[in-house]
Amino acid sequence: MGRRLPPKPWLYLLVALVCPPALWAASGNPAFSNLLLVVAAMLAGGKLVGELAERLGLPSVLGELLAGVLLGPSVLAVIPAAGAAGADMIRLLAELGVILLLFEVGLETDLREMRKVGTAALAVGLVGVTLPFLLGYLYWSGAGHAALGESGSVGTVAIFVGATLTATSVGITARVLGDLGQMETPEARIILGAAVLDDIIGLVILSVVSGLAAGGGVSLLGVTSTLAAAVGFLVAAVVLGNLVVPRLADRVSRMRARGVVVVLSIAFALALAAFADRLGSALIIGGFAAGLILRTTRQAHTVEQQVQPVAAVLAPIFFVNVGAAADLSLLDPRVPGAGALLLVAGILTVIAIIGKIAAGWAAPWLSYRRMAVGVGMVPRGEVGLIFADIGRQAGILGQGTFSAVLLMVMATTFIAPLALKFLFVRQPRG
Repeated sequence: MGRRLPPKPWLYLLVALVCPPALWAASGNPAFSNLLLVVAAMLAGGKLVGELAERLGLPSVLGELLAGVLLGPSVLAVIPAAGAAGADMIRLLAELGVILLLFEVGLETDLREMRKVGTAALAVGLVGVTLPFLLGYLYWSGAGHAALGESGSVGTVAIFVGATLTATSVGITARVLGDLGQMETPEARIILGAAVLDDIIGLVILSVVSGLAAGGGVSLLGVTSTLAAAVGFLVAAVVLGNLVVPRLADRVSRMRARGVVVVLSIAFALALAAFADRLGSALIIGGFAAGLILRTTRQAHTVEQQVQPVAAVLAPIFFVNVGAAADLSLLDPRVPGAGALLLVAGILTVIAIIGKIAAGWAAPWLSYRRMAVGVGMVPRGEVGLIFADIGRQAGILGQGTFSAVLLMVMATTFIAPLALKFLFVRQPRG
């Protein structure tokens, strides 16, 4: 018996809550009120399309990504494009959402259980970075640049293309695993550990490609310092935090102000994210580290319960904003050269998927669902977009190459939630 389609009242509610703010926001009202309407449309659209996705048996994050596509510059043009007025504020809210999402993931992560899969996560992370990079570099050096007729330094462009293939959007995978109730499984711990490692290695690669984009050289000292800052911050934050924070948390819990525990916990997560960024690490690593630290306190359960409603408001803005980056005009076959562009994008997508899925088999000494781990590493999301945008702004990636990479990021971001849902439903743990 098939699933019941959503009743008509849901469609009416979707239209009633999303369309008026969307149309008014697109009409060009005063700046602040216009921004409020954009946020209202993102929240309502993300949640309602997410509900529609769940009623169809799909992950809700897929609905939020789709809502972003509909509200983005390609369709309704409600969400401002990068560089337009209000785009920076939307990006700030999106960053807050993903920091709180990773903070919540950290609160749910048991470091003792993570240590059990530490070597597996290390192996999966290393293979998941190395293999896609090499495949992407070799393909672009051999045939990719010729297919699009790109000029310029083939080697430099190939490095950028390979770098975009190494990324892993831990936020998207973590949200899907959380929705499926799989965060406590060995597969989730391996994916999470490997994705954090990917982010750290990604920072090193980002320092390399940023140096190339700036026209400068890449020094061994610069790469080493970036790696040391990322790894050192995570280790030092967790070790020192576990020594100091539990005592402070006990004192905070005795305060009488309303909501003091959750407010100071979120402040701690944001401060640690900012500190991570200042040291050359990533914002999300700071948020994740804050969750790991507070996990060891007696107030962890209370913090987790009270953070969830806040994350439930801000996290959808992040996923809707990622979906808004999709450019549907790239799929128009009437555009000259669209055939070659789609071919290159398709090959890059296959390379991106194969490279990460192969990483799922990188730890043969452990028993786990290898395909699920590989698929969990597939989505590139906002991380891949950042790499591609650096190359585009520097003039290294031509419009055709940038478009092909963007299509690859879009495809992997939408495919992974569907595949994870299928794998965890079809392959229940014995």
